Amino acid sequence: MTRLAAWLGVALVGVLVFWLLAPVLAPFVIAAVMAYVLHPLVLRVEAVASGRLPRVLAVLLVEVLALLALLGLFLLLVPIVVREWPLLKQQLPLLLDRLGDGLNPLLAQLGLNVSLDLGDLKKQLVAYFSANREDWWAPLMFSLRLGGSVTLALVGYSVLVPVALFYMLHDWTRLVNSVVELVPPAWRDRFDSFMSESDRVLGEYLRGQLLVMLALAVFYAVGLSLFGLDLALPIGVFTGLAVFVPYLGFGLGLAVSLLAGLLQFGSAHAVVMVAVVYGLGQLIESFVLTPRLVGERIGLHPLAVILALMAFGQVLGFVGVLMALPASAVLLVGLRRLRHQYLQSDLYQKSGSGAAEQGPGQA
Repeated sequence: MTRLAAWLGVALVGVLVFWLLAPVLAPFVIAAVMAYVLHPLVLRVEAVASGRLPRVLAVLLVEVLALLALLGLFLLLVPIVVREWPLLKQQLPLLLDRLGDGLNPLLAQLGLNVSLDLGDLKKQLVAYFSANREDWWAPLMFSLRLGGSVTLALVGYSVLVPVALFYMLHDWTRLVNSVVELVPPAWRDRFDSFMSESDRVLGEYLRGQLLVMLALAVFYAVGLSLFGLDLALPIGVFTGLAVFVPYLGFGLGLAVSLLAGLLQFGSAHAVVMVAVVYGLGQLIESFVLTPRLVGERIGLHPLAVILALMAFGQVLGFVGVLMALPASAVLLVGLRRLRHQYLQSDLYQKSGSGAAEQGPGQA
């Protein structure tokens, strides 16, 4: 009991320290999550090379490919911005006029004596979009100076994450072994079994989620293209890949698609397009793809995933969001084992046998 209390005390101190240092540890947590995902690929590359490729080169190859994939996801936004910015300058005043013409009669029907006058807002937006580069470059640089800590943090992330990822991928096995060595020998078998099951559950979730993302990327790209949207491919692929973050990715893709539709078609066509494509997409994801490709694999309900993301994000911020899925996998395995031990315990067996002997009529 004393040893267990000591271990619980060490765990509580570790959680407290991690909570206090969460902003500092964020890039290292990002690198650790990426290293966990990418380490099997490093092993696969080494196996294919049959020892002819040094581990350093295998790590560099996998890391470069992963960073290029993330960069490609970010570059999906470039054609959207390049195309939509000029259209936004041209169509925004017309959209504001339509908004005012449509809302004023609606407000009158509801008995609200309010008249929306969007003229001043329209003038300010037109002046902002029509300004020269020098007019907005100076305020931008001034804001960057005021928020220098944010800028330095972004620069630090872009440098620290790749460097930390390289060292973690290169020494992943040694790092894991150094942690396992701290486990008392009497607990080693149960610890290895527990971590092996947790690793399997998390791996199943990641593979299932990847299949969901790819299927939704194809669906949204094809669905938007059937409605004739010019930017169907980048918006659809971005929406499908961004659904990895519940609600945020879907909402961002919906907003971008609605804006692109309003600028290209007008209000009615854009609203119908978004309602049909994104409504069907949400139904397919919630009732077909996620239950079959993710939920059935690991037994973790999608609501539990959302709850874990929100809870860890509330406590630890962005670092908590990164840790939510690994922590949820470990917690799920722990709850499964506790349930199994309870069902096999004497307390449960005696209560069940007692109820059976008493009979339903004597209860």
